[in-house]
Amino acid sequence: MERSLWVAFCLGATLFLLDEPTLADATENGDYTSKDTDSVRGGGKDWPMLYVTTILEDPYVMARGTELEGYCIDLLEKLSEILHFRYKVGVVKDGKYGSLSTNGNWTGMIGEIVRKEADLAVAPLTITSIREDVVDFTQPFLHTGIGILLEKDTILEDASLFHFLAPFSKEMWAGILAAYVISSLCLFLAARVSPREWDGNEDTPFTFLNSLWFGAGSLALQGAVPLPKSLSVRIISAIWWLFSIVLLTAYIAGFSFVLESGSEQLSIQTFEDLVKQRHLEFGTMASSSTLRYFKESKNPIQQMVYESMNKKKDTVLAQNYQEAIQRVLDSNYAFIGETVSQDLAVARHCNLIRSPEVLGPRGFGLATPQGSPWTNKLSVAILKLGEAGDLDQLRSKWWESSCSHDDHDKWSPLKPQALGGIFLILALGLALGMMVALIELSKKSRRTADQEKKSCCSVFNEELSQRFRPREIKKQETAGKSKP
Repeated sequence: MERSLWVAFCLGATLFLLDEPTLADATENGDYTSKDTDSVRGGGKDWPMLYVTTILEDPYVMARGTELEGYCIDLLEKLSEILHFRYKVGVVKDGKYGSLSTNGNWTGMIGEIVRKEADLAVAPLTITSIREDVVDFTQPFLHTGIGILLEKDTILEDASLFHFLAPFSKEMWAGILAAYVISSLCLFLAARVSPREWDGNEDTPFTFLNSLWFGAGSLALQGAVPLPKSLSVRIISAIWWLFSIVLLTAYIAGFSFVLESGSEQLSIQTFEDLVKQRHLEFGTMASSSTLRYFKESKNPIQQMVYESMNKKKDTVLAQNYQEAIQRVLDSNYAFIGETVSQDLAVARHCNLIRSPEVLGPRGFGLATPQGSPWTNKLSVAILKLGEAGDLDQLRSKWWESSCSHDDHDKWSPLKPQALGGIFLILALGLALGMMVALIELSKKSRRTADQEKKSCCSVFNEELSQRFRPREIKKQETAGKSKP
């Protein structure tokens, strides 16, 4: 009797183990492995079962011992909690995302969805028009673009002779030049209008050239002559001094960051820079949406990128991201791919960097068979996760950087918006100075009008015309008065 019970127990245990394959078998053979949701939520056995296909891609889906983990697994878990479904996850058999082969059949995860071998594809699948023709995509759960992944040591070049201009942007330098010229002009006009600076017989010491020199001396924090005597000119001078002090402080602080960050800068900032250089090979993943993007692009630079990759397709096209990243680390190679995956590589390999330019904004979505009732439900659930901040939390969890970032890595040339307040104060000060100069002249005109029994407005106009009369007319009038 005991022997019979023992045989029955062994037979039952064997059947149970055969019924539930291990993750290792699922990973190697492409079979499905189930997630036990019953232990987490009551009533899970009554929920519908979805068969999910995915691909091993760090950090989206990774095999850790006997379990799958990663961004997509966490996302799938959250979606199942919201929509109340169970799921079995299997790794795609051919290890591909999905592309249209020459015989008209789809490969990879897209192929499994088209053939209805799976109900859902949860992976970093780029939403494209050609894929949208054969499957349905949900709302994007991650947004990305096309960037260039590079090794820092291979793209650093010495700073240019004009590296001292780096603390300010081009717009900022243009704004400073305009402020300097306008302030000097206001200084000249106020000195001409103010009675204390112009006596009527001789030109004021504040000629336009002298005003330019006065502004340059103030900007360099050096003493400058002539000294202002009237209130209006002193207001303009004081506001220009304040502007100069703030500007120099900002420049010195910015230049300190430039010096601390070293005398090197990236030689490849854009795809045009990548095409023009000759010491780096560049490529992308074979049969990827990125390669198709450059193939179908009408942009001349992007066409040149595709032609270069197509000529050397046997050597520059990588089969997966791991191979591409390793090539960037080991050789003179630049990888063109999804920025979100490149950001992960930069976070884990401190010697890698992504170029600033990003092309073709796109998104990663979940794929379902056409007409599936789950598509809209999953889209709404993804939107809810985004609104609740869960998607950002997952991104921070799996994209956590192991590299230390110095302050100068976050620095960028100063733009006019950063010092917009001091520009506004300068404009108000110049306007105030000009108004005070006109008030000073109007007071003098009123006194002269009372003495000569004339209209105040006529005297004011005469004073203005006398101050801005050309030198030749003045000389002629002076010569005419000196004749008997």
